[in-house]
Amino acid sequence: MTAKTFDWRRTPGLPSFTAAIFVFLYAPLLILVLYSFNASKLVTVWTGFSLRWFVQVANNDDIRAAALNSVIIAVAATIASTVIATAGALALERGTLRFGRGLVTGMIAMPLVVPEIVVAITTLVFFSLLGMHYGLVNLIIAHTVFCIPFALLPVQARLRDMGGMLEEAGRDLYADEWRLFRHVTLPLLAPAIAAGAIMAFVVSLDDFLISMMVSSAGSTTLPVYVYGMMRLGVTPEVNAISTILLVISLIFVVTALLVGRRYRRAF
Repeated sequence: MTAKTFDWRRTPGLPSFTAAIFVFLYAPLLILVLYSFNASKLVTVWTGFSLRWFVQVANNDDIRAAALNSVIIAVAATIASTVIATAGALALERGTLRFGRGLVTGMIAMPLVVPEIVVAITTLVFFSLLGMHYGLVNLIIAHTVFCIPFALLPVQARLRDMGGMLEEAGRDLYADEWRLFRHVTLPLLAPAIAAGAIMAFVVSLDDFLISMMVSSAGSTTLPVYVYGMMRLGVTPEVNAISTILLVISLIFVVTALLVGRRYRRAF
């Protein structure tokens, strides 16, 4: 008589427990999105469907300025962190470093482990000691450092998965290092680089703590501006802005997942 293998998916009560967790996590988001289309000025009183709050958000100059700052910072930080992360992943996986590789990887990934409030405070102290008060430049530097792990990990994982056989084959065909990188390594890394860049962009766009600590007059980002609006209470405009940010984040996260799934199928 053969023993039955354990299948955790058939655990009694697991589907109900999982459904309860999903409801707890996502029901507030659905309610927020629903009430962003509420015609009433009262957040909790539904009086009908309307797009008036999205129109007001689009016509608000301060919100547009904050959104533009967020986009500028996110794009600049994404480009810089992706370039640095790609170079770092290549150095860690294809470089000649023999000792301390794990330590270097751990230090790069430290922003993922350390509470963000600690990163924000130390960044503020660092800029203050250097006397750097350059508004958007400070935010771009801070976001770049914070986004590097998100851009590096997919590239590093891809380098480990693909091994070095194709690169060795290119060297056997007398390709120099630049041609090898351009025609072999970079095309193989492109999906992972794209996935890491998308995640870095979303992280930078949605970041609040670092932006709140480092930002100065004229460099307010959209999450910081929303926080200032909520000091007077939650308003329909806050719901509309939150819905827009949620939709943008979902689009980019889904795109990153699809890109990652595509390159896993390709290789």
